Amino acid sequence: MDVRYDVIVIGGGHAGSEAASAAARLGCRTLLVTPDLDRIGQMSCNPAIGGVAKGVVAREVDALGGVMGRATDASRIHFRMLNRSRGPAVWGPRAQCDRGLYARAVRRILDEIPELELLQDLVTGLEMREGAVQGIRTRSGERFGASAVVVTAGTFLRGRIHRGRDAPVAAGREGEPASVELARELESQGLELGRFKTGTPPRVDGRTVDFSRVEVQESHPEDYRFSGYTMEELPEQRVCWITWTGPELRRLIQENLARSAVYGGELAGKGPRYCPSIEDKIVRFPENPKHQVFLEPEGLHTDEIYVNGLSTSLPPEVQRAFIRSVPGLEEARITRLGYAIEYDYFPPHQLRHTLELRDLPGLYFAGQINGTTGYEEAAGQGIVAGINAALKVQGREAAIFERDEAYIGVLVDDLVTRGVDEPYRLFTSRAEFRLLLRQDNAQERLGTRARELGLLTTDQEEALSQRLAERHRVLAWVRETLARPEEVNVTLESCGSARLTEPVRVKELLRRPEVKAEEILRAAGDAPPFNPGGDVAGAVGVEVRYEGYVAKERERAERLRQKADFALEEDLPYEVFETISWEARSKLTRIRPTNLAQAGRIPGVSPADLQNLVMEVRRWKGGAAVEKEGKERARR
Repeated sequence: MDVRYDVIVIGGGHAGSEAASAAARLGCRTLLVTPDLDRIGQMSCNPAIGGVAKGVVAREVDALGGVMGRATDASRIHFRMLNRSRGPAVWGPRAQCDRGLYARAVRRILDEIPELELLQDLVTGLEMREGAVQGIRTRSGERFGASAVVVTAGTFLRGRIHRGRDAPVAAGREGEPASVELARELESQGLELGRFKTGTPPRVDGRTVDFSRVEVQESHPEDYRFSGYTMEELPEQRVCWITWTGPELRRLIQENLARSAVYGGELAGKGPRYCPSIEDKIVRFPENPKHQVFLEPEGLHTDEIYVNGLSTSLPPEVQRAFIRSVPGLEEARITRLGYAIEYDYFPPHQLRHTLELRDLPGLYFAGQINGTTGYEEAAGQGIVAGINAALKVQGREAAIFERDEAYIGVLVDDLVTRGVDEPYRLFTSRAEFRLLLRQDNAQERLGTRARELGLLTTDQEEALSQRLAERHRVLAWVRETLARPEEVNVTLESCGSARLTEPVRVKELLRRPEVKAEEILRAAGDAPPFNPGGDVAGAVGVEVRYEGYVAKERERAERLRQKADFALEEDLPYEVFETISWEARSKLTRIRPTNLAQAGRIPGVSPADLQNLVMEVRRWKGGAAVEKEGKERARR
């Protein structure tokens, strides 16, 4: 080997950046290898971070000391809190970012980490010894050794770009070559693989858009931060716009459907159901007279507009025609054509919850290689893989995030336990404990864990301590303090709430839906100091208002953990457990759950199967113990 590292990360996208950052922050000498160092942290599709469930993941990555939150704050040019009309369990922060500023911020943050080195090269193969990874080979002919390798190849593994019925172009994304050698190497290791597809819409020149014909969408005014540790300077804010498709676009799509790569038979991979192309929308929802289109700025120093909602694989002339059919875009000039891309992925049931391959020790997968879609899902997997790769190298216990602990835990468990049959996207509905997993309490949930693991810098640890102390002060105050009418009645009237006639505990006021904790804290003379720009007061308000529901969710989570205490050995002979259904035996053999709770989440495993599984496992353990004792007696 030319040089040896502790951990090597292949790929510099959102998964790769987080994996490399986490491994290096844990003290491992880490190498990140990517074909183009200028595209580290590149936003290949929409330059936006967050959304429903996704915004929580971005905050969880930050709580673990990751890159995404800081980079988002440093590049945020438009912000909205989605789902605010509903309960706080499903609120989703979303930021439109300056594409260039985001990538530069990622690079700046990575350059701050002493143990991390970056290399521009293309990885062509793995160095293996006795079924375990030992390092990598690059196209330049170099070999680098490592005890753990994290592959975050995105859409590059045998990626092919499609527009219309013309021959596809081999590429990982527009203008960058596909990774063919590494894909063949991984396939040669006996791994099961599949093909997925995704797409991107055209971009247009904002100077050719008639903004008088579209609806303005203002940025929400609050000074919201995705990062709870570092206060990045927020850029200037911009507006977005909304318009709609109409009958002319529908006609153009229907007349040219056979020319689409998706519907013309050129693409075999399955695409994301929740982010469909405009062709999919027209075919799948024929009753809809129109479809919403968002016009979103690409950055502060460009007039380019991202046309969100018109992802397509139609040929260029059809794209130009249907763009001109959209109100406000009648004279719009396309700056970049949309396209579809198909690529290899490896079904994630082959992984452990650490994201290490079961059959290839030391090799970890994160991001779209596992069949997911989205920057946030990639970042969440990247930080899990990077943490666990480093912990394995250091001989430390693995870090598993439970479903009641983080959306990241829901994500990883869904992938490993349920697998994927389409590109996976996170939703709040996937989480059983979403009232516990809010965007406002990510630091409380994961900050202490990050500190214990050693993921935080001294400054981050200090910021965490200050936040936890502030939360303790505010929570104690609202539970113990009496609110006096003369102090709070003006505030109560301003938010449409009934006046007080006598003192009541502050926590009782916070149970009123219209009352915000921040406003009561400002009104009360003896309130503890709090950071008005933070979200501690809001988080405390939610905790108090919903404390009965929160307590019930915690009870359910504890029952789930008790099931998790019933361990399932990896070598259990499920095929001979005759009291379990054939379907359950097949699924259990394929997925190899680590405990009873995980087994219960496998589709096709019934409650009756779980009861019989407990009996079969105990019987098997008893037989194994008797057999072991017999062998020992024979040796004596």
